[in-house]
Amino acid sequence: MRVVLKPYPAYRVSGLAWLDEVPAHWTLTPNRALMRKRKVLVGEHHSEHQLLSLTKAGIIVRDIDSGKGKFSADMGTCQEVRCGNLVFCLFDVPETPRTVGLSPHVGMITGAYTVFECSDPALSAYLHLFYRVMDDRKLLSPLYSGLRNTIPPTRLLSIKTPVPSTDEQHAIVRYVDYVERRVRQCLREKQKLIKLLEEQKQVATHRAVTRGLDPSAPLKFSGIPWLGEIPQHWEVRRIKYLLREVDERSTTGAEPLLSMRRQHGLVLFAEHFRRPPQASTLVGFKIVRPGQFVVNRMQAGNGLIFASTLTGLVSPDYAVFDPIGDANVDFLGELFRSRKVRATFRAESKGLGTGSSGFLRLYNDRLGAIHVALPPSEEQCEIVAAISGELSGANLTIARLERENELLREYRTRIVADVVTGKLDVREAVANLPDEADELELDDGEDGCVDGAETDGIGDSEAALEGVEA
Repeated sequence: MRVVLKPYPAYRVSGLAWLDEVPAHWTLTPNRALMRKRKVLVGEHHSEHQLLSLTKAGIIVRDIDSGKGKFSADMGTCQEVRCGNLVFCLFDVPETPRTVGLSPHVGMITGAYTVFECSDPALSAYLHLFYRVMDDRKLLSPLYSGLRNTIPPTRLLSIKTPVPSTDEQHAIVRYVDYVERRVRQCLREKQKLIKLLEEQKQVATHRAVTRGLDPSAPLKFSGIPWLGEIPQHWEVRRIKYLLREVDERSTTGAEPLLSMRRQHGLVLFAEHFRRPPQASTLVGFKIVRPGQFVVNRMQAGNGLIFASTLTGLVSPDYAVFDPIGDANVDFLGELFRSRKVRATFRAESKGLGTGSSGFLRLYNDRLGAIHVALPPSEEQCEIVAAISGELSGANLTIARLERENELLREYRTRIVADVVTGKLDVREAVANLPDEADELELDDGEDGCVDGAETDGIGDSEAALEGVEA
């Protein structure tokens, strides 16, 4: 059953700098009457607590033993966190990926965060959603000040929050959970198909760049165990004879910042990210020009190595190369991102850390020493053209699915904001939602976190959003 959400019958001016109006029957209550600051240090009992972290995905448990990330030398200065506590990051607010979280865990968190508690779990859940919406829209700017853009806890407690009745709080929290579960389900289904298409692309590309287009071409042993057999007329070369490093730095930082994305290559940062760059200045960043290769040294084994079509800046920690000799830059890009070459990049990466990336780094000398098989230049062009033609359909489908996922995320952000701030009334809709037991049957994983590459269910995205309509 579809229920069209409608506005409340009456509104009044909120008097708040970040919200124009609220439903007329909602109260405007100072936060000090809704929650209280809680700071209990764990001290010598820190080993009895799991370490928590506030992330874009919410409050998660950190793995101290993984060796990844930075940890305080004195865990005793961490503070206790209980289930249902609100955790705020009240400094560097514009740059912080997530300013507020509702803890589903018992544990501890560093003293850099501010912990609040409410007497009513429903109120905690509603306040979390309200301030998450304020954070998403960066509407808290009137509250912070100073060089670190800090919101003092006393200021946060002194401001007013629009508060619906307890029954409405329950309705809003349940409806938002219902919407988010179904949007996540749709995102996962589309991501499964994207993953399957990417795997098919990898198989087709790997075959073309390691064996060529003629399946009947005579083969020879390459002399390199991991390369195995290659077409008889291909040559084995070290990468150092195909690429030459360049190190041109920006003196002004005025050039556009580029970012490397797995599905898109080198792109303009401003066109793909809303958040500002983390670096305080781009002076000293490396300049990259069209036709040059950029290698993310820590992610080369995961295929983050692309030729640029743009002029701009990349991180000083990246490596920039000019192709030399008769190497076709597009062929090299496909070759370097093929499965066997990526596996070799991972094997040759050195440093601290474990796993596929960790803190491992592919240094230039080890990159240059790797052997690859190269066909004549004319055949390189033919292979690139064939790959482009064969994969055009898959690329178009992936682009469409990614756009659909982007629209789903935008829809989720808009509908949650409208519900939480009282622009839409969900009371009638919640009365018609399925039982909670039925809702629990939905897998509740994160966006895009899927196992396998099944495609069944792809056509059910619209059905999964049944009843989610503004």
